[in-house]
Amino acid sequence: MIYQITAYGDPVLKKKAQNIEKGEVDVKQLSEDMFETMYNANGVGLAAPQIGKSLRMFVIDGEPMHDEKNDLIGFKKVFINALIIKEDGKPWSFEEGCLSIPGIREEIFRKEKLHIRYMDENWEEHDDIFDGLKARIIQHEYDHIEGVLFTDHLTGFKKRLLKGKLTNISKGNIDADYRMSFPVKR
Repeated sequence: MIYQITAYGDPVLKKKAQNIEKGEVDVKQLSEDMFETMYNANGVGLAAPQIGKSLRMFVIDGEPMHDEKNDLIGFKKVFINALIIKEDGKPWSFEEGCLSIPGIREEIFRKEKLHIRYMDENWEEHDDIFDGLKARIIQHEYDHIEGVLFTDHLTGFKKRLLKGKLTNISKGNIDADYRMSFPVKR
């Protein structure tokens, strides 16, 4: 099932998501639906709040961003009830975008390495360390379950410059290649 992507301005995107209890949600089906929704929108990550669900769950498939510097072949994972234990390293800049904020891309600084604990779709626990682009994709999606958007990392000046574009997104005055849900149109 392909969900609508929740657009910038919806309160669910700014709310810290809730942990999922085992058996409470069919996480295998939800993860399949989230992957299908993400692929339909040409994304590399999607968090449950982006489909209107305030749940601590996100999916990632970094393969479309694979190149000679970043081995992202087979980097496809489901993260449930994730908790970043530690972020390390020198912050580095990379242009990020977001399916909930179409048409806007900005340079964001994030630390280069992270230690994260999470459950997968089979309720198996993982305790992993990721770096580089893998870490960045995870950090971006993790922010979503914490109620943080990539635009929250921008300076006040940059946010003011984008205010009109962000308002238009929340009103649905944008062209996206996928179905979206707009807070102001409801």
